[in-house]
Amino acid sequence: QVQLVESGGGLVQPGGSLRLSCAASGIIFRIYAMDWYRQAPGKQRELVASIASGGATNYADSVKGRFTISRDNAKNTVYLQMNSLKPEDTAVYYCNAHYVFQNYWGQGTQVTVSS
Repeated sequence: QVQLVESGGGLVQPGGSLRLSCAASGIIFRIYAMDWYRQAPGKQRELVASIASGGATNYADSVKGRFTISRDNAKNTVYLQMNSLKPEDTAVYYCNAHYVFQNYWGQGTQVTVSS
């Protein structure tokens, strides 16, 4: 059974930092591309950051220079380090794993940026 379990969300003040984690089980983690998406209330889910199996990364323009995605294949975990957080970063953040035609989602973790 495939599971993606996100953690690390919470309430943070503008300018603060959070690190999200997504622990995967039931897949050969090292061959999967891993993504972080987010969905704010009333908005479509959007891709925030991605990391390929080989380690190449991509970011949405809105988070470039502030967010960093990384992976630890020994721990079957992908991370999203979020710095200089803004109120517009408030959303539910989802982890996604995909390989060829296989695609899995986590349950999401809430990030709220507010003073």
